[in-house]
Amino acid sequence: MSWPVAVLIGPPGAGKTTIAEAVARERGLPVRDTDVDIEQSSGRAVADIFFEDGESAFRELEHAAVLTALAEHEGILSVGGGAVLDPRTQEALRGHTVIFLDVRIADAAKRIGLNRDRPLLLGNPRAQWTQMMDRRRPVYTAVASARVVTDGLTADEVTARVLAVLTELEGAEELSGGERR
Repeated sequence: MSWPVAVLIGPPGAGKTTIAEAVARERGLPVRDTDVDIEQSSGRAVADIFFEDGESAFRELEHAAVLTALAEHEGILSVGGGAVLDPRTQEALRGHTVIFLDVRIADAAKRIGLNRDRPLLLGNPRAQWTQMMDRRRPVYTAVASARVVTDGLTADEVTARVLAVLTELEGAEELSGGERR
């Protein structure tokens, strides 16, 4: 069975895609993003799927994309921010190295502007994002093997922290005889 080396989770603005690409480049590994997988397989943007088919239809596509990526991908995997809300996805992530890229509203707003193709952030984006994170942060924390706080850091600094966490987790895995969380 193939395993992603790491699965990056977190909210919009945490930098999952950017950091996945950078970590993969540093490690000489392939990178994969489940949102990109969904867009390629459906021929539509994530926002269009949300608006045209609804969130539940999107979440089903997202769950299937995560399962496929977990089975096929051996590099660094970035999953959509809401993917881990599905208990089936939480179960599928068990045993994988999952890194939660945590971010606060001020940094998330700077990174994404809270207004670009973010279907869950319509209306008052700051309030929506804050409410979303109040619900999601406990789930992200429970699913994660490790947490990297990205506030106030550049992409290079976050990448360095993720690489350090991976090295630490891999060392712990070797000591435990290869068992994963």
